[in-house]
This record gives sequence, structure tokens and C-alpha cells, in this order.
Amino acid sequence: MYDVVVIGGGVVGGMIARRLSAYDLKILILEKENDVAMGASKANSAIVHAGFDAKEGTLKAKLNVRGSEMMPRVAEELGVKYKNNGSLVIGFSEEDKKVLENLLKRGQANGVPGLQMLDKEALMQKEPNLSEQVLCALYAPTGAIVCPYELTVAAIGNAMDNGAELKCNFKVENIEEKDGFYAVYSKEEKVEARLVINAAGGYADSIAAMVGDESFLIHPRRGEYLLLDKTAGSVLSFTVFRTPGPKGKGILVTPTVDGNLLLGPTATDIEDKDDVAVTEDGTQRILKEAAENLNALPRGKVITSFCGLRAVGSTGDFIIRRAKKGFIHVAGIESPGLSASPAIAEYVETLVGEELPLAPKENYSPYRKAMHAFREASQEEKNKMIKDNPAYGKIVCRCETVTEGEIMDAITMNPKPTDTDGVKRRTRAQMGRCQGGFCGPRIVELLAEAMGVDETEITKSGKGSYLLTGHTKEEEA
Repeated sequence: MYDVVVIGGGVVGGMIARRLSAYDLKILILEKENDVAMGASKANSAIVHAGFDAKEGTLKAKLNVRGSEMMPRVAEELGVKYKNNGSLVIGFSEEDKKVLENLLKRGQANGVPGLQMLDKEALMQKEPNLSEQVLCALYAPTGAIVCPYELTVAAIGNAMDNGAELKCNFKVENIEEKDGFYAVYSKEEKVEARLVINAAGGYADSIAAMVGDESFLIHPRRGEYLLLDKTAGSVLSFTVFRTPGPKGKGILVTPTVDGNLLLGPTATDIEDKDDVAVTEDGTQRILKEAAENLNALPRGKVITSFCGLRAVGSTGDFIIRRAKKGFIHVAGIESPGLSASPAIAEYVETLVGEELPLAPKENYSPYRKAMHAFREASQEEKNKMIKDNPAYGKIVCRCETVTEGEIMDAITMNPKPTDTDGVKRRTRAQMGRCQGGFCGPRIVELLAEAMGVDETEITKSGKGSYLLTGHTKEEEA
């Protein structure tokens, strides 16, 4: 019997589990995929929003601003890359300027510090590579960037280091309310908990329906992205949004914490909650609008594309409430969900405390070793690490300069990856311009060795995605 079961291994579920792991609670995280951070948490804009978008008084507004304030400390504790680069919302017309002035007022009402309207001259001094057609901008100095899947992995890993458990490949099929607890079923297993937290992203409405709550719906909104090589990362310093419309801020252009340049997302409402296909129409729209934002877009630097699905709730706001005794919804967490995630966890902690005793854990630690510690070490520190462990001196991924030591660290740290994409999300190996063409085979070898299985059993991304069909040049017995 668990005290708390968290359904959903994304950034929100991970932050909640981490927060609750500070108490003497038996916690289990359930994830339907082969790894954590497999939904919106691995495919989003990676922006820590300042908090001027959401309507005043909403949970989105309150938790965005609070989450933005909390994020630097959370990232430091978890050893996750975070950069306070600031953001600009650019306008091309007097009509855009009026929208931005309204956003300024909203942001001030939400308590966002330091917001300013910039005219063209002031704007070009800050970001000289913007298009000459840009007329003005709203500047938010507290805007920032982070790595979303790294943050998710670290949060869940820290929760596990503090005693929480994780079950992947557990797709919730049914929930039964018992006398004082809930039974949660997959096709193969059953777990029991005194309290269940529904943080299931795009499927949160389906989970809610299992306990008789049909008060909200979740629909997916497709967002496609293009990622450019690190040689394009210095084109911009700030995150640049366009003046928002009904479905968001259009195509943004932003540097990433790892030095790349990111373009996107599109915003297309769809029905299929698993459709993450990249389309030609989406790619062309991204390139067209991104080119309108900049003087010269380095189109030839695109190295990959991807698509994520936002879990858009029917209420227009975050849905964070008790559905019934022992069951809490954390649903409809679309943008700015990543930014708000530490504050969402803080908010949910209060709800949990109304139902379960929260006794602080004596040996709780909020800290976690950075997965990129070697790359960011000084030369002297690197030499010492190599002397202590020669695996740090062996480069596996040339594009991203990832060593065998870092990969082995990732394979042995909570939550442990079981496929090559899992290693990629933790180390950046395979994320460079060759996209794993050079380092992929060695990563397969390292994973197989660590897991004690044959290399043919290693997958790219879980069930069915095998990379090898057999061994070449085998001798007959």
C-alpha cells in the first residue's frame, strides 16, 4: 500500500513527487511509456516564461510567476542548466503595439518584475539581428530558458534518491475506489494507494473519468519545431516571441541552454492524442515566420525536427483541485506548465497535507549531481576526474563532446534509461549534427553491458524499436 501514487512521469508529476519525497510518505510514480519525460516534457519550447500572458487572477498567472521565481534555485539544486536570458515579444505594427501595451498591464497586475516597452532604437541595441520591420517590443528581464527533459529526469531522479519508486510501462486502464484507498490497474498489475494524483497530461481527462469525473476535457494541440546546429546559436541572445494571437505567440526563435537555436512551435488543434508527426506544411510555416523575425535566418543549419502535443484543457485554466477524498487532479497543464511546475508542486503539497500527515524526512536532500558535470568542469578538474576514472577520457559523441564516463553515469543514475533515446535525453549524446551516426553503436554496447542483455535487445525508444536484427559474421557452432 502506497501513501501516494502519481500518475504521469512528466515535469509536473516529477516535481510533485520530488516535493512530496521530503516527507515520510511511500510514493510511486506511474508512467505509461518506457521512460520519463516522454510527452510534452520532452518536446516543448524550453522557456521559463516571465508570467505576463495568463489572465489576471488565474492559477496559470499565479503559478507561472511563482514558478519563475523558484526555478533558478530548483535548477541549481538539481544540477540542471538554466539561463536567465530575458525575452522579447516583438510587434510589427501599431496594432501589435496596442496588444503589447495590454500585455504590459497584465504582466504588472500579475506581479512580473521589470517589464518594459521598447521602441525600435532601444530594441535594436539589445538584439541587433532582429528584422528591420520590427517596430517595438515588450521586454521581460525575468524570462529564461532551461532543458525540459533534463529537468524532468533530474526531478524524478531526486525523488527516487529520496525513496520514491517509479514504474514505467504502466498504462492505467482502470481505477477502483475502495474503503479508504484506491486500486489502480494496468493490464498486468495492480497498485494501491491512499491518495492518487492525476498528472497524466493529455490523458488526464481519461483518468478523471475512471473515478466518475467528466467535468473537463483535454484536447491535443500539435506544436512542431526545428532545431538548428550550435553554429547558429549565437544569432540571438534573447528569446523572441511574436505578438500573440488566439492560439499563442506564433513562431518563436530562441537560443537553447546547450547553444543551439530553436524555432517553433506551430499550433494545430487535432483529435489524435498520439500524433506527433512532423509535416511539410508545419516546417515551411516555421521557416517563413522565423525568417520574418530575423534579418538572416540560417536555414541551412537545421539538424532535426520534432513535434510535441500540448494538453489543452476545456476550462481555460490549470485544473488543480480535489476531485473527491484521496484523489487530486493536476490537469490542463499547457504552457506555461514547465515554468509553473515547481509552484504547482508547492500548491499540490498543500492539498496533500489536508489529507495525509506530512512528517518531514530527516535525511531528505534536494540536491542531485549534474549529468553534465564533466563538460562544465575546469581543465584541472577534468584531469583529476580522468585520473580517477579513465572512462571520462574517452569521447563517445564527437558532436556534443560526451564521454563514456558521462554515459555510464547516466546509465547508473535514477531513473535509469533502458534505450538509446533515454541516454540521449540525459547526456546529449546523439543530439549533434550527425544525430547518432557515429556514437550510436557504442551507446548500444554500453547499455547492453550495463543491463546484462544482448545488444540485439537494445531499442531506440522502447517496445518494438529494435536497432539490430542480429550479429554479422557469426560462426556456426
